[in-house]
Amino acid sequence: MAILDNLGKYRNTGILLLRLGIGVMFIIHGFPKLAGGPDGWTGLGGSMKVIGINFLPIFWGFMAAATETFGGFLLIVGLFYRPACILLVFTMIIAALVHFGKGDGLGGASHAIEMGIVFFSLIFIGPGKYSVDKK
Repeated sequence: MAILDNLGKYRNTGILLLRLGIGVMFIIHGFPKLAGGPDGWTGLGGSMKVIGINFLPIFWGFMAAATETFGGFLLIVGLFYRPACILLVFTMIIAALVHFGKGDGLGGASHAIEMGIVFFSLIFIGPGKYSVDKK
């Protein structure tokens, strides 16, 4: 369609909108976990047992909560963009494995899988020109 042909010139705007939307949602999703404190972190960090890590659940829980919260912020501003995406991919892999481990199937794990695919793709796409990390 001719009307849509010119949208390619707004690629960086599209990347910015994607970063803003996903970043805000991950802050909203991650902050309650971060604010949950050590008790919440221990429960969340216990999820690492799906890959055989049974030590320091409070540390792993804090890391997951911090990754979601601060990773969302880093996406928004486009700072340490690719490292943030890598950490978010790992977090989403663990989340998907937890859902499969609980017997939730693909329906239960789909959000984590979808977001993992988005973050993995963003590693290659980059932050765009409207970011602190722009090149």
